[in-house]
Amino acid sequence: MGSLATAEACDSNAALLASGEIRVLPPIFRIYGRRRAFSGQIVTLKVFENNVMVRELLESGDGGGRVLVMDGGGSLRCAVFGGRLCQLAESKGWAGVVVNGCVRDLDEINGCDIGVRAVASNPVKPGKKVIAEKHVQICIAGTVIRDGEWLYADSDGVLVSSARLSG
Repeated sequence: MGSLATAEACDSNAALLASGEIRVLPPIFRIYGRRRAFSGQIVTLKVFENNVMVRELLESGDGGGRVLVMDGGGSLRCAVFGGRLCQLAESKGWAGVVVNGCVRDLDEINGCDIGVRAVASNPVKPGKKVIAEKHVQICIAGTVIRDGEWLYADSDGVLVSSARLSG
């Protein structure tokens, strides 16, 4: 799926921005991966300092150009997404991954043709307790995100839309 320029989407959809149908995530994310711009339908995952369900979700089938949005609680104590998971996501056809938390193995992530946004990097691996929920409503930095919505990311920022945007 081609990506829509977020600035243009904001300019041409002022009414949807005002109504909350399009939401702009706060500029808290760093850009990783070779794909600086990406978009797709959202799959949500809520985790906290573990990534067992991340692997299970990525291994469960084709990504189909979707975007995995992980609410890691904003934790900076360990990474919940790393190089091997990024390679798996790339091989399974995911367009991108957005992490409200940390990633690691940046050389591997930056070598993948996938878009990744994360708050920071941290070399500490996560725990293996399964504390996770998939396909649930999440909230990242005050922005509500629902499974099945659409995400658009580029160098200017990250948008979430309740419906697919054309462009």
